[in-house]
Amino acid sequence: MGVKVVRPYLPLKALRAFEASARHLSFTRAAEELHVTQAAVSHQVKLLESQLKVPLFKRLPRGLMLTQEGELLLPVLKSSFDQISHTLDRVGESSYREVLHVGVVGTFAVGWLLPRLADFQAKYPYVDLRLSTHNNRADLAGEGLDFAIRFGTGAWHATAAQPLLPASLSVMCTPEIATRLNTPADVLGETWLRSYRADEWTEWLLAAGLPGSFPMTNSIVFDSSIAMVEAALQGAGLALAPPLMFPRQLNSGALVQPFDTAVSLGGYWLTRLQTRPETRAMASFREWLLTAINN
Repeated sequence: MGVKVVRPYLPLKALRAFEASARHLSFTRAAEELHVTQAAVSHQVKLLESQLKVPLFKRLPRGLMLTQEGELLLPVLKSSFDQISHTLDRVGESSYREVLHVGVVGTFAVGWLLPRLADFQAKYPYVDLRLSTHNNRADLAGEGLDFAIRFGTGAWHATAAQPLLPASLSVMCTPEIATRLNTPADVLGETWLRSYRADEWTEWLLAAGLPGSFPMTNSIVFDSSIAMVEAALQGAGLALAPPLMFPRQLNSGALVQPFDTAVSLGGYWLTRLQTRPETRAMASFREWLLTAINN
């Protein structure tokens, strides 16, 4: 019977150092890739050569050349490391869920995001999405948010902002109220439902060809477009809100747009702190969001 040769334990660091050096044919570039010193890479390769009892490189004045043994070993190690990396990615996706905290202005959450969440979860099951709604006032740092989706012009201090959707504002009301609105001037005799921004109605009046300086004595202020539109559904008055976020109410005929006039004072933005590095879950959510919006 033959004698079985027992190979010495080969350190993973040494194998990784050889594989990187062989791909680059340089200890220096391998060290940069592995984030260690050139001396450390050279030491690990020498350790491997010592344990295998064969040279793997020919050291040349201007670089390295693989020996016959090195050429034999490189493709095996490269394939093995690639398979390990691929398997770890798959294991990570199935067993590890990365938490993602997203604050969303209520109007966008109800009108756009919630109907599409099932698609996101199906495509990115490793993301443990935690949603909180707000009335357009989000404290990214204080609330520990990875992202905040909010309405505005994109100018928030120390914040990176990416545009998502425009949000032109238009008058919406019940069909019954609409029968009384023959011209834009007829809105002056109705109750105005508005946000805390008084200039929204002013800008709409100007866009409709009317003076914008009418007193707002007959108005109700809301901190949420969702509540405002619900009031409009109940016949409380005229809502000035983004029709894009209320397709169900408009498509069903419960609300109508009596005029084509619309005014744009901002849009929806995906925001994060400039100092917040983007995680894998953040990148997945951002890419999914932009793809869904553009399709």
